Amino acid sequence: MFTSLTRGTERRRRVIDVLTALALWAGVVLGHSLTTQDGTLPPAAWPVRTLAALSCLALLASRRHPRASLVVTGISTVVTLLLGYDLSPLLLGPVMAGLYRLAARTDDRTTHVYGFTTVAALICASVITAPKDLQVAGPLLWLLLPLAWGRTARLQGAYLEAVHARAEHAERTREEEARHRVVEERMRIARDLHDVVAHHMLLAHLQARTAAHFAPTRPEQSQKILAELTATTSSALHELRATVGVLRQDDDPDSAPLEPAPGLDRLPELIAACESAGTKVTVTTEGEPRPLSPGVDLTAFRIVQEALTNVTKHAQSKAAHLQLAYTHTRLIITVTNEQATPVPGIAGSGSGRGYGLMGMRERARSVGGELRAGPRTAGGFEVTTALPLHGAAAEKEETS
Repeated sequence: MFTSLTRGTERRRRVIDVLTALALWAGVVLGHSLTTQDGTLPPAAWPVRTLAALSCLALLASRRHPRASLVVTGISTVVTLLLGYDLSPLLLGPVMAGLYRLAARTDDRTTHVYGFTTVAALICASVITAPKDLQVAGPLLWLLLPLAWGRTARLQGAYLEAVHARAEHAERTREEEARHRVVEERMRIARDLHDVVAHHMLLAHLQARTAAHFAPTRPEQSQKILAELTATTSSALHELRATVGVLRQDDDPDSAPLEPAPGLDRLPELIAACESAGTKVTVTTEGEPRPLSPGVDLTAFRIVQEALTNVTKHAQSKAAHLQLAYTHTRLIITVTNEQATPVPGIAGSGSGRGYGLMGMRERARSVGGELRAGPRTAGGFEVTTALPLHGAAAEKEETS
């Protein structure tokens, strides 16, 4: 389709060029028969008509070869003037068209060199043939006008091309930004699914195994753990529904409303679930608790959730210490497992190859924070993250 449109445009341009050349040739034929510079009729018409035909044929190639076309039309017009014809607009038609095409298709330097040289040659030829008649202001104006019009057309064309290029660049930028956002959203959903599935399924597995262990000898304890197992699976279903719910259509009438994202207000529930799986968690808070933005609140909860899940899954000693330290601008979270010897699974994760720690680092960076994780010198494993507050109360204090 594009090729056919290009061919059609080229045909229209050729037709326009041919019609223009014929009109200019007819104008020269009409102009030469009117008068000469001494007021007498010309003795012969064929030299002027031949030179005009040569000029008009040269104009047909002026789109691709504007310099050569102007040289031919300029020489033909100079010869016409030397034959004694008046410097009239009709006789100047072909060379004016060549000047316009030169200014429209070339740069300023080429236009000045070729255009002004042609204008000077025509003025000199007019003065040579009629030395007593020095009225060259009119012909000079007729010759300079096509140069000005051609330059204006070239600048307008360059402006339109620049606008088109900027539009194409903006379109490509929008497409790249859309793809980037899709990738980010996919990674965010993958992190959420990993956190929900890894945490709740691990707790459910440990609770079910513990309930099966206590069932023969301690049925009451087994029933209590089974009740907690039900709560764990219900929580997993709710978080999965909230995570996958962002993919629903906004105009879907059958879709359930989205639930609020979890935050640090659900720490007691998270700690209770870990303790039901056999991991004892102690919590200390330093500084005055400050409000967090929804994104930072969710990030803090997911990092704590993943860190406690790693302790429950990998650590030899089922105990963890959670510390929340509030400063003026940041929240520092530290999860420590003081086990006697490191576990290979934890060490491997600490090197940055585990998806859990990778997801925690990505979460921390996404809100402008940072995270460090690795074995402790005194033994055990530690995860530390520093997150910006961005809370409404913090912003008021900073602006006051």
